[in-house]
Amino acid sequence: MESIGNVWLWASFAIVVVLALLADLALMRHGGPHRVGFREALYWSAGWVALALIFNAGLWWYLVETAGEAVGNQIALEFLTGYLVEKSLAVDNIFVFLMLFTYFGVPAQSQQRVLVFGVLGAIFLRAIMIFIGAALVAQFSWVLYLFGAFLLLTGIKMWRTAGQEPDMDRNPVLRWVTGHLPLIRRYQGEALWIGQGSRRKYTPLFVVLVMIAVTDVIFAVDSIPAIFAITTDPFIVLTSNVFAVLGLRAMFFMLAGLADRFHLLPYGLAVVLVFVGAKMLIAGFYHIPVLVSLAVVVTVLALTMVLSLKLPPPAEHP
Repeated sequence: MESIGNVWLWASFAIVVVLALLADLALMRHGGPHRVGFREALYWSAGWVALALIFNAGLWWYLVETAGEAVGNQIALEFLTGYLVEKSLAVDNIFVFLMLFTYFGVPAQSQQRVLVFGVLGAIFLRAIMIFIGAALVAQFSWVLYLFGAFLLLTGIKMWRTAGQEPDMDRNPVLRWVTGHLPLIRRYQGEALWIGQGSRRKYTPLFVVLVMIAVTDVIFAVDSIPAIFAITTDPFIVLTSNVFAVLGLRAMFFMLAGLADRFHLLPYGLAVVLVFVGAKMLIAGFYHIPVLVSLAVVVTVLALTMVLSLKLPPPAEHP
């Protein structure tokens, strides 16, 4: 399995992520449970994006010094494209998280804690899935074509279901959790459960946390194959994924109030998935340059956001 990652690069990445998470948790604990405003979320989002860009700049500088400018430029471009693809697909997570919080009536001051735990779980689960995917690609190159076909079908399905809210009452995971765990109906502050041992009862906040974890796994099945269309290097795949997920909490609070304004964005994400899937399927005949992929993703997302602001959403019929 070829990778630019060595002991020093992996160690540097791990240190940056751990320090960032510790700083995030410390500042959240210092501020206490509170409603995150748009300005606070905007600052945090800008900080997470800046951290990803600084890491990419440092990676570029290291590779230019050790492997040459051509390699440094190529890898930096792959990281940036992969980061943008994963960041854009994470927007779909936000729409689902918003629906979950609304469905369960999660208090605004409790949403931050749930998302922090969700981010930590997402990093762990995605790391496992990425290494499994990288091992499969290294052993069986034809797996990339399966990934491409899957993304193509997923993009078509996303286009057809855009604007439709899933029926939570029929969700199999939710039905299993509520049918097998002792639950209490009221929130108990920030607690996920009360009592001990066999007398333990779980709060609605615990159910929401389970649903967020399951949701992220489902979306990871879509997004992780997408980045393999950009690069098969496990180091770039994992680092771009993790940096995209790190800013998920801040991006949620920044976009939550704007979700209705960008009502066409799911269609743009569907187009991105179809494009990436098609890119993987034709890779054996024609290789689309990474710079072209980056331009397509940026153009599609920008266009759908502009059209969302220009065209009003369809009126809901009672």
